[in-house]
Amino acid sequence: MRLALFADVHSNLEALSACLDHARKAGVDRHAFLGDLVGYGADPEAVLAIVDEHVRMGGLVVRGNHDEAAAVEERSAGMNGAATEAAGWTRRILTGSRRVWLMELPLTRREGDAFLVHGSASAPDQFAYVTDPRSASMSLQAAGDAPYVFCGHVHEPVLYHQGPTGRPQPFKPVPGVTIPVSRHRRWLAVVGSVGQPRDGNTAAAYAVADLEKGTLTFHRVPYDWAAAARKILDAGLPERLAVRLQKGE
Repeated sequence: MRLALFADVHSNLEALSACLDHARKAGVDRHAFLGDLVGYGADPEAVLAIVDEHVRMGGLVVRGNHDEAAAVEERSAGMNGAATEAAGWTRRILTGSRRVWLMELPLTRREGDAFLVHGSASAPDQFAYVTDPRSASMSLQAAGDAPYVFCGHVHEPVLYHQGPTGRPQPFKPVPGVTIPVSRHRRWLAVVGSVGQPRDGNTAAAYAVADLEKGTLTFHRVPYDWAAAARKILDAGLPERLAVRLQKGE
């Protein structure tokens, strides 16, 4: 099964559409969305309609912290000013049924050898970041015997592999280069952000896992970030959110 992995779409319709088209041409069998479907961007309803359609066709989805903040005001506590403003705007745009749909999404999902979560599997409801070997180890331990853990939240692609020593080691993937991910080790992949990459590259990020062959490929997909940025400004959302798309940061 070739599984396309999308995280942190953040209401960026242009980026999501480009990644879905790329995945279709790559011949994926199934789609998984790793949380933060909304927030920051200007197309929450369109993005959720697309994700909902894929879920109806057997796709997988888990809930992110921005999804919660867009559904329930109290869940935006602790966010920075731009994120809080975007969450409130999104909450007003979405229908009541969409907000309920977001809050009913599971925090984690186990599908065969794959464990899906937005942040760390060690505390999925707290949305901890996986940013170093220690936090990667905690997430892998919490995921039980799943050989593959897929997450987002960090907005920069990275792959951790855990060998006999038990300490995960980070690896910076090269876009488009297929990586062997044998079940003899355990793997945690932060797949990057579709809708708001933060590594200085404006191209959208997603990954494709072939769980039968044991391979993983990270992809970067150029998209019309200028159109997405204009929509943010036209909606009256904070200018900083548009600038981040321009700079990939």
